[in-house]
Amino acid sequence: MKLRSTVSLAACFAALTLTAACGTSGSSGSSNTGYQQGTSAGHGGMRMPMPDPNEKPAIHAVRAFDLGTLVVDTQGLTLYRFDKDTASPPKSNCEGNCAQVWIPARANGELDVTGMDKALIGRVTRTDGSDQLTLAGWPLYRYVKDEMPGETGGMGADQVWYPIAPDGKKIATTVDARQANALGF
Repeated sequence: MKLRSTVSLAACFAALTLTAACGTSGSSGSSNTGYQQGTSAGHGGMRMPMPDPNEKPAIHAVRAFDLGTLVVDTQGLTLYRFDKDTASPPKSNCEGNCAQVWIPARANGELDVTGMDKALIGRVTRTDGSDQLTLAGWPLYRYVKDEMPGETGGMGADQVWYPIAPDGKKIATTVDARQANALGF
């Protein structure tokens, strides 16, 4: 099932990237595809998107084939919430070694938001003084082992890490499992 999510999310991210590229007109007349040149070991020649330094940071709601709609960052990498954090008031409890594995989504400047209510987007100041992006009060993180757009390798880690839905709820099961539960299976 992870493969379906990876392929589906990668396709959604590609569509978002193409839509953004096609709808953008610039004075330079050139466009940057945002992909690193060269190869990435272990990924069959697929390349990670490289952030454009002139591109505004963004988060997008995308549809994953077997997970429903979840939130990704500018590079299409899944964003997670941590059950040991608090949403009201927003507080991050992932510090030190935790923050090296679960990278806080930094809140730097204006953010481009697609597919979710902008009013749910906020920030919280971490103990190190940096600002972290929040959704419905939940601090957002990227899992260091998710290397390609669409990967959800951190889902359910330690039974406290979950991809986040556009409304701030955690995504703890696949769509198929939720449908089966609703039908009483």
